[in-house]
Amino acid sequence: MKKLLWGTILLALAIVFPIPAMAGVNISIGISLPPPIAFETPPDVVAMPDTDDVYVVPDADADIFFWNGWWWRPWEGRWYRSQNYNRGWAYYNNVPSFYFDVDPGWRGNYRNHNWYGHRWNYERIPNRRLQHNWRTWHNDRRWERRGAWGVQGYQPRPQRQRQELRHQRQEQYQRRPEVRQHQQQMQQQQRRPQFQQSQQQQRQVQVQPAERGRTMRPQGGPTGWNARRQVQPSEKRGPDGGPASSGEKRQVNPGKKTKPSGPERGRESKDEGRSARRN
Repeated sequence: MKKLLWGTILLALAIVFPIPAMAGVNISIGISLPPPIAFETPPDVVAMPDTDDVYVVPDADADIFFWNGWWWRPWEGRWYRSQNYNRGWAYYNNVPSFYFDVDPGWRGNYRNHNWYGHRWNYERIPNRRLQHNWRTWHNDRRWERRGAWGVQGYQPRPQRQRQELRHQRQEQYQRRPEVRQHQQQMQQQQRRPQFQQSQQQQRQVQVQPAERGRTMRPQGGPTGWNARRQVQPSEKRGPDGGPASSGEKRQVNPGKKTKPSGPERGRESKDEGRSARRN
């Protein structure tokens, strides 16, 4: 009884608990997740100059960004996002739009407190403060108006120059080996369903000509030679029960006199009248 009870409990747990896990796996089927990053305390962030409220984690070896209420992380040519900085990463099938505004050399600028010849007095923002204020800061454009992200005497780049930089960074990003490898893998995965579908269509084309040559047999009725041999109800039958041939004569009972019909009956009545007058 104990074994049966434990088996029932384990079966119930196996049915109930894998549901959320499977939901996460289906989102990124065939896509591996990035390795976790250990933080002793919630990380501080820094507002990135020349961006629309993009924050970076300067103390992490890997690139981790905060933007629009999500944590973002690139890894092996792919992008992941999460609501938490250290767990719950899910594959994001695109490059987030903010990334090409981020200067690739921001780490060196951060260490030197210098942003292209200007003193960068950045402010380290605790995670708790970020979570409570990021939306208000975004609506008020806090970092762009207040001291230009902490860069002394710095004027934000014109919009046209920012667009040119975005285009250059996008081209550089596409040339990365890990990005190109990921793109090739995605193209192969997209081709597989098309290849399988074309094979299925070819099989259908090969089967159809063979099916066209078949003759459908009507249900409940004879076919082929039996259909030709079927006798209609109005057809005359011979003495043996088969159809009578065209040259077969009808048998007459010798003991019974049959009456002529048609023209023969008229001739017979005329002959009887002549014989009566003679008598």
